Amino acid sequence: MGVQEKARTIIQPRLLKGFRDSLPASEIPKKAIIATLEALFSSYGFVPIDTPALEYTEVLLGKGGGETDKQIFHFQDNGGREVAMRFDLTVPFARFLALHLNELPLPFKRFHINKVWRGENPQKGRYREFIQCDFDIVGADNAEADYEILSVMDASFAAMGVEGVNFHLAHRGLFSQMLAHLGIGEHNTEILRTVDKLRKIGRDEVKIELTALLASQEKALDILSYIDKEDGDESFLATLERLERLSGGESEHSRRMRSIHGYLASATIADRFILDPSITRGLDYYTGLVYETFLEALPHYGSVCSGGRYNDLAGLYTKQHLPGVGSSIGLDRLMSALEELESPIVRAGSSADVAIIDIRDRFTQCDRAARLLRQAGLAVSVYLGEKKIGAQYKWVEEQTIRYALLSDDEGTFTVKDLVDKRTWTQLSGEDAVTTIKKERI
Repeated sequence: MGVQEKARTIIQPRLLKGFRDSLPASEIPKKAIIATLEALFSSYGFVPIDTPALEYTEVLLGKGGGETDKQIFHFQDNGGREVAMRFDLTVPFARFLALHLNELPLPFKRFHINKVWRGENPQKGRYREFIQCDFDIVGADNAEADYEILSVMDASFAAMGVEGVNFHLAHRGLFSQMLAHLGIGEHNTEILRTVDKLRKIGRDEVKIELTALLASQEKALDILSYIDKEDGDESFLATLERLERLSGGESEHSRRMRSIHGYLASATIADRFILDPSITRGLDYYTGLVYETFLEALPHYGSVCSGGRYNDLAGLYTKQHLPGVGSSIGLDRLMSALEELESPIVRAGSSADVAIIDIRDRFTQCDRAARLLRQAGLAVSVYLGEKKIGAQYKWVEEQTIRYALLSDDEGTFTVKDLVDKRTWTQLSGEDAVTTIKKERI
């Protein structure tokens, strides 16, 4: 009597909280958006880089600041080293610059599209693992570099086909100047973080927190008068003039914002950029221009593209001054918003242009046809199962593949358009390619 096989234990398939699988229906449009953004970034002269998912914990801690440091996934590796998973792509970029500075031309324009991890509370549109699409200019501290990042932001959303987008701008230096003018500059960091919560907790709660922090309701109201818009239709330049008055007069910061607005106006895109002094950004490394992006149809959904100027970020890793400015599109957050809006942008496209089915004992003939189609620039999926022809057609339709190609014993092919219900018969391989390409135009 043989040894009785022990019952096999089945591991329950489950996901960690805040993490997701991505099925083809969501992955296909996501990859299409990434390809669009990569082409757009490249058209501006930005080049791709990559950095490891893991960094030494000391490299990441201390530059995000506040809640971000608490959200970092960190642990000891097998060698006893303290390591952490990157929470954004900007801090690793600063470390990257310090290590490779002698290999890079300045100003350096980079883009980086990859996953990051944060241990925050998962909610609609917010996950613990998500993709950021970053683009930065390092080595230039001027209005022209600031403008180009804003121009890339605008062009990116246009290239993706996302409409109804508003870009909200502010300046950290101008805000700090206002606090110094009020005599409360020593509380700069705490005030910035409190104001950054405005859209989450509301004006009244921000007022309570500022009053408690400053022990003065008057000072809290002074700050709120700075970040409030006096008129919902207040223009960019009118807002800037008001902020100058509240912060003690014209300064290099307000002159920078005036120059940026001039470039936006010259490019005829200024109407999509709003000067919004309530934008502060919670990360400690921002020093100048900051911005967030909102969808008009979902104003309370949160920012889908954010960033700013960070002139001191690389200071922890190198003595060389490396001023930078950049932005990051939160791809998963954006796609979640577009799904809520039922945008066609996030509908799954076809997995291929053509499906070859019913291959039976004619695989070599079908493979030659597939090669011809691919050489012509068409994506081809060959059905390799053994189900009946009805099930094969269902397989094609489930993947929204429009054209099916079948072979016959005479060495010719039949092409079927499964959308318009048209059929072409007795085609050579070359004629099948010509027919499909003509019909796709």
